[in-house]
Amino acid sequence: MPEATTLLIVALASLALVVIPGPAVIYILTRSVSQGRRAGLVSAIGVNLGSTVHVFAAVAGLTVLLASSAAAYTAVKWAGVIYLAWIGIRTLLSDDAVFAEDATEPTALRRIFIQGVLVNVLNPKVAIFFLAFLPQFVDQSASNASMQTLVLGLTLVIIGLISDSIYAILGGSVGSLFRRKPSAARTSRLIAGSIYLGLAGIAAIAGTRN
Repeated sequence: MPEATTLLIVALASLALVVIPGPAVIYILTRSVSQGRRAGLVSAIGVNLGSTVHVFAAVAGLTVLLASSAAAYTAVKWAGVIYLAWIGIRTLLSDDAVFAEDATEPTALRRIFIQGVLVNVLNPKVAIFFLAFLPQFVDQSASNASMQTLVLGLTLVIIGLISDSIYAILGGSVGSLFRRKPSAARTSRLIAGSIYLGLAGIAAIAGTRN
């Protein structure tokens, strides 16, 4: 197990990192504003489960392969771009009724959860981040280096989940006021779809893995 001081430093560093809105936060906010607080919270859980996948990948050494292979990095990156674009197009073509009510059907919540997981899993920059960030706080000479990496990574994920949940709650509150307007459903759908396509575009032109 990492020392208490190390855990505290990682927790503080993680807090500073996760509160800065990035693509995942924008995705969560878009869900909560357009489809309600529950949708935002479910997407936050999905996104952070995706982060957990990257933590276990870092422990297993899979992230090293992703960081060292241009082909692997590019494949994951474009899979994420295509998936975000697909969500955007699907949103733009969906029925306004999906965005008209705060309550989201269980089937839709399951889909939102899976989408949240995939949005983060298919983001190679998240994997590279864990590879670059976690080793700074791990005693590589220790016999339990892998366990240290796992504990520190999960600490970051838990803090991220708390931060993202707060964003989801705030976004849901704002969205609830917005959706009272007669034209809110159509506006929410168009804005949400455009944001997803924008995220896909940003991911596509974000530069090389270097």
